[in-house]
Amino acid sequence: MSGQSLTDRITAAQHSVTGSAVSKTVCKATTHEIMGPKKKHLDYLIQCTNEMNVNIPQLADSLFERTTNSSWVVVFKSLITTHHLMVYGNERFIQYLASRNTLFNLSNFLDKSGLQGYDMSTFIRRYSRYLNEKAVSYRQVAFDFTKVKRGADGVMRTMNTEKLLKTVPIIQNQMDALLDFNVNSNELTNGVINAAFMLLFKDAIRLFAAYNEGIINLLEKYFDMKKNQCKEGLDIYKKFLTRMTRISEFLKVAEQVGIDRGDIPDLSQAPSSLLDALEQHLASLEGKKIKDSTAASRATTLSNAVSSLASTGLSLTKVDEREKQAALEEEQARLKALKEQRLKELAKKPHTSLTTAASPVSTSAGGIMTAPAIDIFSTPSSSNSTSKLPNDLLDLQQPTFHPSVHPMSTASQVASTWGGFTPSPVAQPHPSAGLNVDFESVFGNKSTNVIVDSGDLGIGNGTTKNDVNWSQPGEKKLTGGSNWQPKVAPTTAWNAATMNGMHFPQYAPPVMAYPATTPTGMIGYGIPPQMGSVPVMTQPTLIYSQPVMRPPNPFGPVSGAQIQFM
Repeated sequence: MSGQSLTDRITAAQHSVTGSAVSKTVCKATTHEIMGPKKKHLDYLIQCTNEMNVNIPQLADSLFERTTNSSWVVVFKSLITTHHLMVYGNERFIQYLASRNTLFNLSNFLDKSGLQGYDMSTFIRRYSRYLNEKAVSYRQVAFDFTKVKRGADGVMRTMNTEKLLKTVPIIQNQMDALLDFNVNSNELTNGVINAAFMLLFKDAIRLFAAYNEGIINLLEKYFDMKKNQCKEGLDIYKKFLTRMTRISEFLKVAEQVGIDRGDIPDLSQAPSSLLDALEQHLASLEGKKIKDSTAASRATTLSNAVSSLASTGLSLTKVDEREKQAALEEEQARLKALKEQRLKELAKKPHTSLTTAASPVSTSAGGIMTAPAIDIFSTPSSSNSTSKLPNDLLDLQQPTFHPSVHPMSTASQVASTWGGFTPSPVAQPHPSAGLNVDFESVFGNKSTNVIVDSGDLGIGNGTTKNDVNWSQPGEKKLTGGSNWQPKVAPTTAWNAATMNGMHFPQYAPPVMAYPATTPTGMIGYGIPPQMGSVPVMTQPTLIYSQPVMRPPNPFGPVSGAQIQFM
């Protein structure tokens, strides 16, 4: 069987439709191809374990689901992918596996599709047992033995006696499960089982390094232990000697399948005299008759044993460091290749020139040149600064209304800036010919000394500047006539009149007077002015004393009938 099967393609397509990139990658990493999972798929899944928005239980469930497949290839590759994430992925992944009650239930797995299926099914059952034991070990000690700090100040070397006697057996159980894989060099016949063996080989080196440091710590504390502790410690050491023999056989298989000799550590066994010294010390604590031995001889034996085990640990550390360096160099080479590929892609693309005419912003000589911005709100200007600006929509040359019913001028229905409308009690004189606005003086095109009349709108401070000045020109009498004087508020209270059954509320007359060409009137609050209509005095529908209305603004005009105050 070679290549992706039709089932693999259909499964990947289903996950593409559902939008699950993680599940799709899991399917691609565990196809029916008889080869190890591809590195690009494993790298993607490792990155997923580092992302906080990725659902780790969903990722693990996708892998567990693939182990229910009937094909040994899919199941084996699912176990390999899980093991790879436990070793190189974020710790959240192994934490979740350790929190589950059950992991892989493959103790009865058997692929009957062919002879190779029978052979590989045996290793699948052993491999799944080791992964289960690896998760259980993490659950018991809350750390991974293959990732702990090593050395004189490492985790296993600084552990106290009570905790040490409980922890070392856990390492022994995990080591037993690993060595029970028990594969020979002639059985490593395909890429799937070879990938599993490489992960087990790396785990064996790191796990045995932690195991070795735990034994060194045990021996250093042995002669100071109590009788029961010495008994447990002696049993642990005897098992250690047995497992050292088995790990040596495992490393021989690694050498036979082509692993570099420099990547295989040298294991130095402790002298046999150490075991005799340990047994005699325990016998002395139990009150048995033993051979005479001095403290100096025991210290010498212990020192030689610790030195031998320390050299083994040093060899294991060198192998681990060499592997890390090789992985780092591989990653740097990959990044360099990606960089060169990117530079080639950029060299093939045509260069696009940016000009100021094509874009308001262009780069030139390392700086940014901007085209002049266009002010869409500015008024039209000509080259001659002394020319008159044409009248626009703000033209005030014509009066707003021409009264025909009442001799009194009507009010232009102007809304106040504050949102309210108030009547003006000032009697309106006859409208002048019109209001001429000198826009050049307003917008700063003409430098004149402005004399602010008391009857202007009060905009501006009476001084001229080079920039925009919003003050009205003094020589233009905006309030109508040279003899016009502003009306001031009377000293007595002003009572509103009642006309034709219509009552007007009481308003205080404003001090500011209005220009002659801006006739004031009265409009209802919230009622839009009706431009061009003739106001009528008798409008019974206008009621100004409604309690729900907001107090009017004393500076704004109102619509309605015009009242003349004598």
